[in-house]
Amino acid sequence: MFGYVTINPAELGERNRLRYQAFYCGLCRTLQRRYGNLGRATLSYDLTFLLILLSSLYEPQEKCTSGRCLPHPVKKRDGVENELSGYCADMNIALAYHKCRDDWADDRNLISRAEAGLLEKAYRQVEARYPEKCAAIERCLKDIGTLEQEKSLEPDAPANLTARMLGEIYLYRGDYWSAPLRVIGEGLGRFIYLMDAYDDLPADLKRRRYNPLAKYHDQEGYESLVRDSLTLVIAECTQAFEMLPLVQDVEILRNILYSGVWMRYRQKQMKPDRAQGKLKESDHEQRPV
Repeated sequence: MFGYVTINPAELGERNRLRYQAFYCGLCRTLQRRYGNLGRATLSYDLTFLLILLSSLYEPQEKCTSGRCLPHPVKKRDGVENELSGYCADMNIALAYHKCRDDWADDRNLISRAEAGLLEKAYRQVEARYPEKCAAIERCLKDIGTLEQEKSLEPDAPANLTARMLGEIYLYRGDYWSAPLRVIGEGLGRFIYLMDAYDDLPADLKRRRYNPLAKYHDQEGYESLVRDSLTLVIAECTQAFEMLPLVQDVEILRNILYSGVWMRYRQKQMKPDRAQGKLKESDHEQRPV
């Protein structure tokens, strides 16, 4: 469920690309400082978006850093960290840990099992800091697992559980902005679940694995159904987003929500087996009002 909430670099100016990279590198350094290189390996675009969103809303004091790292040993890279970086790093660990456990449960992937074991100590630290958040994540994933075992044919129920999980993670404070933040998280949760199911469907059909879209893929209008469903759920997210009084880095955030989240979808449409269902960007990509 990781990797969909990212930028579209082709539509983002150089200054904003560097700013986004600084948040990404800053979150990476926070993960390394708290959990070592294993923690850094879990870094996701999805939590980078949350960090930029919360930072734009609450505008905490920033700490700018510069340095080299193993993936980028030659040229120094700037990083941005603030008081929200630790929270986003912790939620990153929690989601990565449970993703590894989920991959082991689904595919008996030994690598994922080993990674979950290595991450367990870090996850227990996160659980001690945020017991309610971790309990909510575990409840939702357990219920999703039950639906998958029952081979539920409708995608709404597991998508709504993913929405509930992300909605809880997006609530950093219980303040005036809790409602729109929850809606943003819920909208992204539904989008991620549906996009992940769409992305994985060919492999799931080949391996006879559960996928909530399996019963629809042979129906006429399947591609339009997926497109319309994704558009609807991201519209919920963007409507709530536009309610927030954001100024700092709002161009980056809009790039992600109106264009970047569609990057994987566009890639799927470019594949030869989807040539007949290929859609123009204007058919599915939203633009801010």
